Amino acid sequence: MRYLREGYALKLDLLGDRQRTHYCGELRESHQGQKVFLAGWVARRRDLGSLIFLDLRDHTGVTQIVCNLEASPEAHAKAEQVRPEYVAGIEGEVVPRNPATVNAQLPTGKIEVRAHTLLLLNESKTPPFPVEDEGKTQEETRLRYRYVDLRRRRMQNNLRLRHRAGMAVREHMSQHGFVEVETPFLTRSTPEGARDYLVPSRVHHGHFYALPQSPQLFKQILMIGGFDRYFQIVRCFRDEDLRADRQPEFTQIDIEMAFPQRSLLFEIIEGLMEKLFGLVGADVLRPFPILPYEKAMELYGSDKPHTGFGLEWKRVSLPEMSKGKIGVLEPLKALCVPGWASASRSQIDRLQETAQAAGVDWFSVVKVTDADVQSPLAKSLGSEAVRLLAQAAGARANDLVVFVGIKPGPEPPVAARQLDEASGEIRLELARKLDLIKPAGWNFLWVVDFPMFEFDSKEKRFSAMHHPFTSPREEDLGILGSDPGHVKARAYDLVLNGSEIGGGSIRTHRRDIQQQVFEVLGMTPETARERFGFFLDALDYGTPPHGGIALGYDRIIALMAGESNIREVIAFPKTASAVDVMCNAPSTVEKEQLQELGIDLLPES
Repeated sequence: MRYLREGYALKLDLLGDRQRTHYCGELRESHQGQKVFLAGWVARRRDLGSLIFLDLRDHTGVTQIVCNLEASPEAHAKAEQVRPEYVAGIEGEVVPRNPATVNAQLPTGKIEVRAHTLLLLNESKTPPFPVEDEGKTQEETRLRYRYVDLRRRRMQNNLRLRHRAGMAVREHMSQHGFVEVETPFLTRSTPEGARDYLVPSRVHHGHFYALPQSPQLFKQILMIGGFDRYFQIVRCFRDEDLRADRQPEFTQIDIEMAFPQRSLLFEIIEGLMEKLFGLVGADVLRPFPILPYEKAMELYGSDKPHTGFGLEWKRVSLPEMSKGKIGVLEPLKALCVPGWASASRSQIDRLQETAQAAGVDWFSVVKVTDADVQSPLAKSLGSEAVRLLAQAAGARANDLVVFVGIKPGPEPPVAARQLDEASGEIRLELARKLDLIKPAGWNFLWVVDFPMFEFDSKEKRFSAMHHPFTSPREEDLGILGSDPGHVKARAYDLVLNGSEIGGGSIRTHRRDIQQQVFEVLGMTPETARERFGFFLDALDYGTPPHGGIALGYDRIIALMAGESNIREVIAFPKTASAVDVMCNAPSTVEKEQLQELGIDLLPES
């Protein structure tokens, strides 16, 4: 049957009761002589007069279709009307290609389908970009026409990898006794950390739900409820500024277990990573290294370091003969760059610019040769002091040593943190210049023993470094109230190739300790009651020790797929400005809707 679309000359066919016998990428020489029915999109059309060739594509691949004027005039006539991205169905016979036209680049390249019947199932406007274009189209155009973009091989592979990963997560967690439980999307606002997305209630005027930033409290309540081991592949929401690895809505693998030992949780998560990365043929070495936070900051200047290359910082002090001569706080940080004594003046100048932009007050270098050491520091410190500094940094012949420091002014902890963070940026810049960051290799790392609190000098108060439900180390409970700046948390992050892919902790399961933590964070009992009263009440009813982790599902899939931006592994992401350009969201709503919710919009300030 056919129907004629109003205003169009093209006659479209109906699928009727036909079913595909094969997908386009499945046909091989072994199918020769078989009658098949394929369906998909026309990727390409080549008109040679009496012969018209169509490349028919679906998610599995491409098969060449040949429409012969003599053998099937009707199919040939329809093929003349076909354009790229038309939807077509083909009935025909699998035949071998002419040896001269075999395409060794395609799995189906040795055969073609000789069309007996060609169904035109739908037409298409000219696409805004070629589906075969894998990287030249602007991202906003791709997102505006996401329904076309999703047909691209790259997107098909990424989202199908995401599906396989989800299946592997559920299988692994189930094997270890975890139960998948859905937690609410409409909950109460707990303004601690990132901003909440608020949802006004129609039936309770002036009251709002919040979309969850994570299921944190609910998964802890599941432990109180006796579920023992919980997991969920869950959507979360944060109203924050976006980066390549951030979205306003994102997915995490959420995990919690009762009566945990950190070592057991690490073993379960490492096994999960082994299975996930095995999907892309990666060899994951276990157990993962464990590095304390303070050591990570000292060596790498980052709490999520890429450990796939060297370049480790050292803290060094000036020789006694040189104390006070350069006006910087001690210790300095030194980085030995093997074999880079040949660095040019312009290369060193650019590195100094990077250091200063990162927050370093003082920068200098030492070049070590077979004969001596060369450095601008020799004028102020003397050659012997420079030689001792290079020796302290572990330099050998032909090495360059980079030294950085902070001038007096900030409080010592602030200065140390500033110096460490700046040194991390310098290290990564050097790694990029020296091409040390290789795509091959999977460098997993556990970072542990984070500070429990950070002091906000502007707000003049402590904030939780992870979140307020993290437990202090048992040996630090005695100083929780008197010296919170030195309390370490039972927190841990999972890092891969310089990206934090998971964060978790052993939780506070006692109400008295939880209230102490709230007090350190500057919450009055009334404020804590207002925000978390239901949870504090739950802690009174036999809460077991418990802990868990949240793994960034989007980031993990992006790393597995070799993508630098998580938007490439999400079907319908937002832009960097948190806009869905396909749906044009967020959008205005009718005035009546706002009135029903009791909302009045203020003029933009």
